[in-house]
Amino acid sequence: MKLFDPKSHETFDAEISALVPKDLKQIRDSKQFGFDWYNEKNFQIYKLTLIGEEEILGLMSIFEVPEELRIHLNLIESAKQHRGKEKKLEGIPGCLIAFAARLAFNKGYYGFVSLTPKTLLINYYSQQYGFFQYGRNLAIEGEVAMLLIKKYLLS
Repeated sequence: MKLFDPKSHETFDAEISALVPKDLKQIRDSKQFGFDWYNEKNFQIYKLTLIGEEEILGLMSIFEVPEELRIHLNLIESAKQHRGKEKKLEGIPGCLIAFAARLAFNKGYYGFVSLTPKTLLINYYSQQYGFFQYGRNLAIEGEVAMLLIKKYLLS
């Protein structure tokens, strides 16, 4: 997967892996993340880093809902320097969401990924990633999920 520097137009190879306990200290000490990721330790937490580097650029926590054939994205966050109009790297949330979609395909869930967004982010997730609204939740599946995988993980 690739991340993009909007200023230099360079691309960088990135990878997603499971968070290990020592990473929680790095997250807290970096002060790059606003959420308390210790509270997420009961979920599966994944980190996004540049290949060969230790700095965590983005995080997500997920859990399976097998009776509904879906993965729920509980929390997702990019490091502060990679948010907003002046972000240093683009593509972090897209890579994480696409990774969750690929996990959902691998589990036989047809790429079904849901999340419960803050009200202000509903339009963002819908426009940027193709999520559809189902009550308070947003979700992707099938073709939309596969398009995200192709865009963010295979390019």
